[in-house]
Amino acid sequence: MKNTTRHLKRVTAAAAVTLAAFSLSPSAASALPGGGSGGPAGEPGTQVVGGTPAEQGEFPFMVRLSMGCGGSLLTQDIVLTAAHCVDGSGENTGITATAGVVDLEDSAAVEVNSTEVLQAPGYDGTGKDWALIKLEKPIDQPTLPIAGDDSLNNGDFTIAGWGADKENGDQQRYLLKAQVPFIDDATCKSAYPNLVEGEELCAGKLDTGGVDTCQGDSGGPMFRKDDADKWVQVGIVSWGDGCARPGKPGVYTEVGTFAADIKKAADSLGG
Repeated sequence: MKNTTRHLKRVTAAAAVTLAAFSLSPSAASALPGGGSGGPAGEPGTQVVGGTPAEQGEFPFMVRLSMGCGGSLLTQDIVLTAAHCVDGSGENTGITATAGVVDLEDSAAVEVNSTEVLQAPGYDGTGKDWALIKLEKPIDQPTLPIAGDDSLNNGDFTIAGWGADKENGDQQRYLLKAQVPFIDDATCKSAYPNLVEGEELCAGKLDTGGVDTCQGDSGGPMFRKDDADKWVQVGIVSWGDGCARPGKPGVYTEVGTFAADIKKAADSLGG
């Protein structure tokens, strides 16, 4: 985890099960106990700040993970999330993925346990913030394709999650969504000199703040429509300074950079 005294991952405590809001503004949150981007150093990050409730079925690829992170269905039995949400690679039956609903307490929610985790090779807390979670059985929901390059790294992105709806706020029961604009690397580096260009991208309302991912949103997708009007994932919620602060946008793993590695890893898991 990079410089956690200033730039916190957007993770939240595992005990917080009612996570539903994702904040669309500068700074993304992790999902592991004690590592968030939504509060003072050492506290977990939160959800989508400045968001509105998502409609049932609007983002059917969204997944809530029991350790307090978000994720997306790369395939029906593999979840794409953040490397900082998991503890290394190998057999792991202790994670539960919840999908198919915007209300985490909906009786129609589908819950499936993990069988294996594959953390990005070489992940050391800086960049390469992606991981895959293999599920014991498929989830019958649409999947979210990933970008193969950086051609969609522009315009406005959609973010969604069950994280906190404000810095130091509570996890949400209902899925929240928001939109955040792309910020180029040169501009983002003025806020975060340690930005790993080519591996991380930034999004948020730089001047005003107010919209962002937060604690509990770590690992969730940032996505947009392609030329065929289909959703494509371009980012993974990673880290930021606080949640939705002016001058401190959210930082996301640049999916296009790692597309080949992610697909190779998924193939190794049988996805």
